[in-house]
Amino acid sequence: QVQLVESGGGLVQPGGSLRLSCAASGSIFSIYALGWYRQAPGKQRELVAGISSGGITNYADSVKGRFTISRDNAKNTVYLQMNSLKPEDTAVYTCNARRSSPSGARYAYWGQGTQVTVSS
Repeated sequence: QVQLVESGGGLVQPGGSLRLSCAASGSIFSIYALGWYRQAPGKQRELVAGISSGGITNYADSVKGRFTISRDNAKNTVYLQMNSLKPEDTAVYTCNARRSSPSGARYAYWGQGTQVTVSS
C-alpha cells in the first residue's frame, strides 16, 4: 500500500512557475513508476509527465519544454516543475504510483490532487 500526498498548487499568473511535490509513504518508493496527471473541468484526465523506476521520463506534447518531472528516492518524493505556465494548464494535478509484481499483478495508487490555477 502506498499513500500519496501532493502539495505546491496554487494561483499563478501566466508565464509564472510552480513546483508540485508528491510525498509517498508505506512501501518501497524506488520500485514504482510515477506520474503526474491533470484534469480540467469538463475534460478527461490526461497524463502530463511520467518517470520510470529507472528515471526515464516522458511528457505530454502540450508541456514538453516547460515541465520537468523528477524523483528523489531518498525522500520518497516526486516533483513536477512547471514553468511558462499558461491558462490552459489550469487543472487539478494528481500524482500516481504504479508497479507490476513478478506474478503480473498490477498496483496503482493516487493522491488526492492539488489545484493549479493560471490566471491574471
